[in-house]
Amino acid sequence: MVFERVAIVGLGLLGGSLGLALGEHCPEIATSGFDADPDTRARAAERKLVGTVASTLDEAVADADLVVLCVPVGAMGAVARELSGKLKPGAVVSDVGSCKASVQRALSQALPEQIVIPAHPVAGTEQSGPDAGFAALFQQRWCILTPPEGAPEEQLSALTQLWERLGAHVETMDAQHHDLVLAVTSHLPHLIAYTIVGTASDLEDVTQGEVIKYSAGGFRDFTRIAASDPTMWRDVFLNNKDAVLEMLQVFSEDLTRLQRAIRRDDGEALFDLFSRTRAIRRSIIEQGQDDARPDFGRKDH
Repeated sequence: MVFERVAIVGLGLLGGSLGLALGEHCPEIATSGFDADPDTRARAAERKLVGTVASTLDEAVADADLVVLCVPVGAMGAVARELSGKLKPGAVVSDVGSCKASVQRALSQALPEQIVIPAHPVAGTEQSGPDAGFAALFQQRWCILTPPEGAPEEQLSALTQLWERLGAHVETMDAQHHDLVLAVTSHLPHLIAYTIVGTASDLEDVTQGEVIKYSAGGFRDFTRIAASDPTMWRDVFLNNKDAVLEMLQVFSEDLTRLQRAIRRDDGEALFDLFSRTRAIRRSIIEQGQDDARPDFGRKDH
């Protein structure tokens, strides 16, 4: 199977990047897009994020072989219900959400006649909106597919090949397992970042503005993560709360052990932990998932 027409619903960072990447790497595929915000649609048309920016959802998905929902995970069900009865037979419905079990349920319930294959490109920045997208976002990043049991092999293969053409490494995973893994690698770090930056904000009066004035590299990195889209991350935590709470409990226990080591002047325990975490950082760089330069190789796009 080959996708000839791809519709993108939601034209922010991920939707816009997907449209640009398709235009660059798969120019033979016709792309259309829709966003509920008219200002976003106008800007998407100016930037040519997709071949055709439709004025209605129905227009965007008409005759599409693949429909990719690039909306907050909390909105997936509502958007999918709007699509009910409007997609051509055999069309594949996918997404780019950071939670997969809840999305898989929502899409399958709303669109029982369609082929649903959820996806999560593990890529992004703290930016959002139609100006944030860029074609190289998925290069050398992982895209995790979580097909439900019985998903047709032909369509799964086609979606895999499409993401690979956009530069991504593709992995197939059970939806519940995905949510547990991402709770550790993405959701919990964001929760911690939001908490630390929020605490610093609460202390601003106490420190007379010095928290922000003297921000060291570590705090600046936390503020970058904490600048991520609030709607998207609110929905992530509400839709993956079981896995997040489980990992938060583990983290809380680890933090208690760290507090104990500091209180007891246990330098050996601290050194062992810091050595182990330093090795993890090196492994991430070796696998090409980040850059060793001081700015992490991140550039404005």
